[in-house]
Amino acid sequence: MDWQSESPELWAFLETLHRGDILSGTVAAIERFGVFVALDDGPAHPLFPGVGFIVIPELSWRHIDAPTDVVHVGQRVSCEFLQFDTYHAEARLSLKALEPDPLRAFADRTPVGQEIRGTVEKTVPIGVFVELGDGIVGLIPSREIDGRPAVSPVEGFGAGEEITVIVTEIDLPTRRIFLSRPKSAQHEGVVPAT
Repeated sequence: MDWQSESPELWAFLETLHRGDILSGTVAAIERFGVFVALDDGPAHPLFPGVGFIVIPELSWRHIDAPTDVVHVGQRVSCEFLQFDTYHAEARLSLKALEPDPLRAFADRTPVGQEIRGTVEKTVPIGVFVELGDGIVGLIPSREIDGRPAVSPVEGFGAGEEITVIVTEIDLPTRRIFLSRPKSAQHEGVVPAT
């Protein structure tokens, strides 16, 4: 569809927006792939429930299972404008951009080398994912547990088990935290949770 000629009012509105603009509106529809927002100052969209659209990763800094974990239809929201999607003639928005990043806060208060407590979230062949609070999850690579590469899921850790870990790396650009076990815990052997 040639949006510029078919909906000149919509096109003109979208061209006025700049990255970083704060836009307000109402959640008009929630789909498995994202959220449509009817913008307060924007025209109606000829095909979609709203001119604004938020993709799932832009809803929250934390892992979510569904968009309804964050918003509901009819909710008022303020979002940051990211870009003009010329193919769909919509404003791509970010809800999380207006919230503090919990990973950055974690990095500011937690130096590498610090020993902290966490809760085992799950075990996978590459290691153990540990929830460190405030939705922050780090990985103990399997080589940090038993000193050799994993060939099967890591045994000896049960989901929900509280353990002590050491922060070995915080990589903000890739949003990854790497952990290790304290030497005393590695040599004692790990007893499976019951």
